[in-house]
Amino acid sequence: MSGNRFAARVDAIAAFQVMELMDRARRLEARGVDVVHMEVGEPDFISADPILEAGRAAISAGHTGYTSALGLPALRQAIAAYYGRWHGVALDPERVVVTAGASGALMLLAALLLEPGDGLLLADPGYPCNRYIPLFAGAQPQLVPVAADTAYQLDGAGVAAAWSAHTRGVLVASPANPTGSVLARKALLELIGQVQARDGWLLVDEIYQGLVYPAELEMLPDAARHGGVASDRVGSVLQLLTDAAAPVYVLNSFSKYFGMTGWRIGWMVVPEQAVAPLERLAQNFYIAPSSIGQHAALAALGDPAMVVHEQRRHAFCARRNLLVAGLRELGFGVPRVPEGAFYVYAELPEQLRARGSRAFCERLLDEHGVAATPGTDFGTYRAGDHVRFAYTADLARIETALERISAAMPT
Repeated sequence: MSGNRFAARVDAIAAFQVMELMDRARRLEARGVDVVHMEVGEPDFISADPILEAGRAAISAGHTGYTSALGLPALRQAIAAYYGRWHGVALDPERVVVTAGASGALMLLAALLLEPGDGLLLADPGYPCNRYIPLFAGAQPQLVPVAADTAYQLDGAGVAAAWSAHTRGVLVASPANPTGSVLARKALLELIGQVQARDGWLLVDEIYQGLVYPAELEMLPDAARHGGVASDRVGSVLQLLTDAAAPVYVLNSFSKYFGMTGWRIGWMVVPEQAVAPLERLAQNFYIAPSSIGQHAALAALGDPAMVVHEQRRHAFCARRNLLVAGLRELGFGVPRVPEGAFYVYAELPEQLRARGSRAFCERLLDEHGVAATPGTDFGTYRAGDHVRFAYTADLARIETALERISAAMPT
């Protein structure tokens, strides 16, 4: 019957394996099994107290109605001030668009920039939703394999080689999911130059901005810093732009560094001429971002909350160091220490690769109580050889996880 027919685009969207594994882990927990969660990219810290207090105050004050589709003016101004204080960027608040999470921002940008049949270059591996959302605009993700030799990032040469007659733009992430890699200044400048030369645009996903570990890299001195990446990073691509009309769009979020996953507040910084059409799209897509979430986000940018965010960043760094060292001892390949986010994209030891990462993750969960995400969730390039471990559990739980992973290794 025709009434049971769904749009063809639905068939192009694969299941989000990390969510399937999380559900599987919770079913085990319901039966009394202890599970170390290293699958979902969600910090184990709840939102900082100043954020919680601001959310309660917003409800008490009756701030429960619609806001502007572009977001609260006060929040747009506060975000612009954040770039000025922390990144030295003089940013016009009118270029800031507050969104219903970073995913909402990407949906708006896909609708704004992509026509049916257009191509969008993305790194493989990469966050799966970044390649699926453009499909709703009828566009085609063009996955470009990346590896440790380019810091798991697209570079200028890769873009030049992969650009086709249908390509309209490039989407990169820094820090990246699942690899935690960070784009260097030189690589960003090359990317900007490549898209400008082709009359395209660059979209930079910075939702893990703030979760970077510069000085702390000295705790793991190795090939992670080759190529000058550690000393040549920028806090935001906006630091490299002098022309407000440059074809660069920046995605960001209060979810990761600011610890507000469930509040669903993101933002983007866009060229001035893009603001009005984005406002129309937002009005029609979701009317406005969460009013309560926006008031809470104001507190997330304040000094009391920033102290908490920084303490947590250092905690994540210690977790990263423990996990990387432990995985390497067990024979996993980690050619580059992740410079940001809270993930390790580890290569399976050779004796485990025949069955692939999905089978390994299922056995690791079912038999040893550790939930991790197979590389097949993030692309196709050597995906079956890799597993993503999220260091969103505390040090004691990571120690437990490493003991259990060791028990899962073939003898």
